[in-house]
Amino acid sequence: MAEKEVITGFGGFFFRGKDTKALAVWYHDNFGIDPVPSDYETLPWHQAEGPTVFAPFSADTDYFGPDMSKTFMLNFRVRNLEKMVAQLRANGNEVTLDPNNPYPNGSFARVYDPEGNPIELWEPQHNPA
Repeated sequence: MAEKEVITGFGGFFFRGKDTKALAVWYHDNFGIDPVPSDYETLPWHQAEGPTVFAPFSADTDYFGPDMSKTFMLNFRVRNLEKMVAQLRANGNEVTLDPNNPYPNGSFARVYDPEGNPIELWEPQHNPA
């Protein structure tokens, strides 16, 4: 039996926005994600290796926030949740820490981009080797 082909990772995340230039600047200023290059010589943003969770949720979930029209939520891994939260707040963003932190798999916070898209920040639990 032939070995099944699987993906090697996410190659991009594409979504619609009302002001795409402002969103690109916001993601760059707050998270360091480089805007899409305008040529083929410039390399796009590269992520650090780490776990990725891919999980469909029920259509009626409120986990993404109160706006039920939002059909996705980004989850960004961070090295230091405390420092990332401080940085985001210093940039004028409202950030909510999960009051039940830490979980066995790490700690979480929530922020919304300028168009109300939910973003979960995740500092994975670092298990000693």
